Amino acid sequence: MGTYRLMRVNLSERRVSQEEIDREAILKFGGGRGLGACYLFNEVAPGTDPLGADNKVIFAIGPLAGTGALAASRWMVITKSPLTNTYFRSVGGADFGARMRLAGFDLVIVEGAAAEPVYLSVHDGRGEILGAGDLWGKDTRACEAILRERHGKGASVACIGPAAEKGVRYGVVMSGGRCAGRGGTGTVLASKNLKAIVIEAEGKAAVANPEEFRQLVQEQTELTKTAPPYSRFSEAGTTTLQDALNVTGMFPTRNFREGSLDGWERVSGSAYAALKVKNTTCYGCIVHCGNIFEAKDDPYAGVSSEGPDYETINMFTGGTACTDIGATVMADRICDDFGLDTISAGGAIAFAFELFEKGILTERDTNGLRLEYGNAEAMIELLRMIAERRGLGYVLGEGVRRAVAEIGKESARYAMHIKGLEMPAYEPRAAKWHGLSMVTSNIGGSHCIGYAYQEVLNVPVPRAVDRFSENGNADVVKFNQDSTAMYETGILCVFSPMLGMMRPPLFARLMAAATGIQEFSDPGCLMVMGERIYTLERLFNVRDGLSRQDDAYPERFTAEPLLKAGPAEGQVIRNIDGMLDEYYQVRGWDQRGVPTRGKLAELGLELENGRLCFG
Repeated sequence: MGTYRLMRVNLSERRVSQEEIDREAILKFGGGRGLGACYLFNEVAPGTDPLGADNKVIFAIGPLAGTGALAASRWMVITKSPLTNTYFRSVGGADFGARMRLAGFDLVIVEGAAAEPVYLSVHDGRGEILGAGDLWGKDTRACEAILRERHGKGASVACIGPAAEKGVRYGVVMSGGRCAGRGGTGTVLASKNLKAIVIEAEGKAAVANPEEFRQLVQEQTELTKTAPPYSRFSEAGTTTLQDALNVTGMFPTRNFREGSLDGWERVSGSAYAALKVKNTTCYGCIVHCGNIFEAKDDPYAGVSSEGPDYETINMFTGGTACTDIGATVMADRICDDFGLDTISAGGAIAFAFELFEKGILTERDTNGLRLEYGNAEAMIELLRMIAERRGLGYVLGEGVRRAVAEIGKESARYAMHIKGLEMPAYEPRAAKWHGLSMVTSNIGGSHCIGYAYQEVLNVPVPRAVDRFSENGNADVVKFNQDSTAMYETGILCVFSPMLGMMRPPLFARLMAAATGIQEFSDPGCLMVMGERIYTLERLFNVRDGLSRQDDAYPERFTAEPLLKAGPAEGQVIRNIDGMLDEYYQVRGWDQRGVPTRGKLAELGLELENGRLCFG
């Protein structure tokens, strides 16, 4: 096994150092998400303020980054979220993960806080903290362009935008048009006065067994090209998903009251295809599922963006019943430039639109905006207000859970979040086990922590699931969550296994050939590792006070039947307590949602004075 290394960046002391990562930690947690969760658990104490100097931000990659393995150079930002106050992990693409591997680091741990704006430059295996006064306030595109001009066109940049600098709690970290987009990871960096990380590194990452690895990548390439969804996904990415979900009743509309959108054809996959300029791709991936779109009609003609993808399409159409396709491209561009999470921003806007409809907000509160369904111009202006923290936008920039405290009245009824994280573009009453995965997610309302492709995409692996049932499928939820954690030791793109472009035995052999660790060649061993990671993340939250009461839906989903949802019409979640009981039992947690001592021992999670111990 080669040496795993981390770079530690102490901003308070303006000091950069390097450390070797403990071998036992590698054997237990693999890399990527696992190692990041391990270090965050050990180094961020319970009760830490997410925006305080004691919080840490960990950039993590997996052993496959930069190696030539397909869809495996993802990078992850791991921290305590200022939006949810929980453990958080958010994943990004483009080439930043590969460059981090080529620079020689598996983790970059950012701690403390700088007295003034700075950025981190990584070059020739060394890190240097440099002044960023001239970059503060720049949008993400401008920041990346300036740093590439300064450090070379081949440099890779991850940076924050003005929204995070102004304290919007769902600021992102952008890199090459892609982002680690949820939970306020960028806002934590802003609290530390860190504008960007720029990496200069070339070449190809070494692996332990080069010939075997080359053959496995060839096998992966063939599997990817022959997977049935390959051609469609390569051409359109996720921009056709709204076509299917409007038919199945899973497309959240009018702040999760309805399951389909009138006029959705105007924002369909074919409508986006007509705006397409070209495809984009992440490092080492032949799928090139990213798309650059350019709006054609006034008032947004000429505006282009790398996106929107499905989530963004829904958030800026469904929540506000706006079907102006140019407005969705404009909204995506604003979010990327300002560094905003499109899901949380869109969720906050949908919340405000419903409050306006109910009379809880008036034009006096909205600076004259009429937040009426279908009003795209009002949506775009409210989005700018959030990004710039003006008026009502300041309140919404806190996230819907905190906005309730400011707005009052009956606004809590309309705040669609789980653990403080605005919910993504899947209606849980129409896919109830996908919903349970979001409810029990360690990071709050996220679809990517354990995507239920069995329900959403009708893929029967490990078995078929009745999406309207409310018992008997907790094991599938656990499988989805644990296998996602397993693949994110890589760090593999979530779409690769979901669409049949990767299988556990092949992933295990790739991990073993890359690292030289034979234990990794057993997919069963890696699945246990996934469960270990998920359980550790839960422990992080439990010691901060999280319990069963936090694994909860907004009241709407358990009290209001779903409307305009085709085959899901009238669905409501009636047995959330029973579903939770079943899930906790399958997980080996007690009925409070706390992992039992027996389960911790089984997974080798040994604690001493509140810290993981190895050896």
